[in-house]
Amino acid sequence: MVIDPGRISLGRIEADVIVSHLAISWRAMPMLVSLRGKHPKTPLIHVEHSYTKAFVARNVIHKRRFSTLLRVAYRLFDRVVAVSQAQGQWLAQSGAVRASVLSVIPSCVDLSAFRAVVPAKSPARVIGAIGRLDRQKGFDTLIKAFRQTTRPDMFLHVYGQGPEEDALRSLAADDPRIRFMGFSPDPATAMAAVDVVAMPSNWEAYGLVAIEALAAGRSLLVNDIDGLIDHVPQGAQVVFDRSVAGWQDALEGVVAGERQTQDTRNANGPYPEVSFSKNWQELLAAVLGAHSSGAASLAAKPSGMKHV
Repeated sequence: MVIDPGRISLGRIEADVIVSHLAISWRAMPMLVSLRGKHPKTPLIHVEHSYTKAFVARNVIHKRRFSTLLRVAYRLFDRVVAVSQAQGQWLAQSGAVRASVLSVIPSCVDLSAFRAVVPAKSPARVIGAIGRLDRQKGFDTLIKAFRQTTRPDMFLHVYGQGPEEDALRSLAADDPRIRFMGFSPDPATAMAAVDVVAMPSNWEAYGLVAIEALAAGRSLLVNDIDGLIDHVPQGAQVVFDRSVAGWQDALEGVVAGERQTQDTRNANGPYPEVSFSKNWQELLAAVLGAHSSGAASLAAKPSGMKHV
């Protein structure tokens, strides 16, 4: 269900479980209070896609007021789901969510198309910046860093659209090695066209592009920030110096072969899709059981979960 966060009420929703993907805000509070009031016996789960430690540091001026917003809003839900371990640790340590109602389930998509792409070229030559062209993604730092490299045989392909496109094109200036590829309707095709994926995000709850890159066996460079750290055990390489100079060194290093990410597509262990499904099934069974519905309701009524 897609809704206007400014609505006062959603009315009564017939469902066994309601899962919210809304961005928490003061504007949305009347609707959230109404949602809880109209469904006193229905389990409510909130998935926190938006807020992280770095988001607050870079974007929130009145931090105590924002902290109060999160604490009040989250208490309207039976469970709060963080989408990365790093985000979950921040939510718990900040006091925004009680540990007893917090779960961590990393986000996921179907990665089969990414596993099927051809191996990356070696040595690496094409750096990919994939995502919405927004200041969150830090592509301005990436372009500045790339322009300071001197190798004529390395390239930066920028995939995506967004409000920062004009500014990013201006930064790229007349460097012929930088190409803006626009929106790609097939993310796996875009991934197949690059050798390395760079994620210099200023904040990132998790980063689906990261798991897509790793599933495709691409080298992955990430800032040491928020949920991007979760991808290090799977092979991501951390750029600890987030400056332009730090990213310049990282880009030159990966093209020179000094930073190589191991192809983890054949690694042991379940695929992320399997873990994602299992974790959600266990959470829903536990929540339904706590509301006297029992875990059997999950199997008996698969259509009884509504997402808002």
